[in-house]
Amino acid sequence: MQALYVSVIAGAVLAGFVQGLSGFAFGLVAMSVWAWTLEPQLAALLALFGALTGQVIAALTVRRAFDKRILWPFVLGGLVGVPFGVWLLPHLDLVVFKLCLGVLLVLWCPAMLMSQHLPKIAFGGRMADGVAGAIGGAMAGIGGFSGTIPTLWCTLRGFQRDTQRAVIQNFNLSMLAVAFAVHLASGSIARSTVPLLVLVALAVAVPVLLGARLYIGISEAAFRKLVLGLLTASGVAMLASAVPAMLQRG
Repeated sequence: MQALYVSVIAGAVLAGFVQGLSGFAFGLVAMSVWAWTLEPQLAALLALFGALTGQVIAALTVRRAFDKRILWPFVLGGLVGVPFGVWLLPHLDLVVFKLCLGVLLVLWCPAMLMSQHLPKIAFGGRMADGVAGAIGGAMAGIGGFSGTIPTLWCTLRGFQRDTQRAVIQNFNLSMLAVAFAVHLASGSIARSTVPLLVLVALAVAVPVLLGARLYIGISEAAFRKLVLGLLTASGVAMLASAVPAMLQRG
């Protein structure tokens, strides 16, 4: 039991700092730690709650004005995707999910890092933004991964640092709140999980504040490198946990 608590705290502290700094990635970072010791469904719920707690704290610390015209397609799409993700979680093979997502991040993000002058993606308009939001909403229901695909899409769109941060922060906050409410209403959160949820909330608080304070001094170029670097590292961590599991099945 002590080892369980240590693992939960370590994952929450590390993920909280990363989330405070980048505005996303709590679920990816936490799951890369918890995947080794926690049952997948429990890890997903803790990641969802930890990401929500971190977003609430960060929203009160790093406030950015946002353009509703940019944000609403993401949120509308996300509201469609959340119930699907919550429904899918008990039926999903999380090993295969992490393998596919890890491959995507490991291949795509370094390419973007090495190509500093990629043309901005302009096609699709608000419809494409809504699709990115729907995928993010579904991934929020699966395990608090709401920011991964929308963040990647905002980067491809060429959004400036503060615009991207505002979109992702507000999108994540709304999607994670809805996803957790749906899980709560569906009865998927057992009483035995509550102490771990409290532990995650306590462990997240200070690291999120430290990360948010560090974000304020980051330049546009450094922020882009940070986001893509974190996405790449998260992909590597997912593959590190998924590939051995797949080999064992073979």
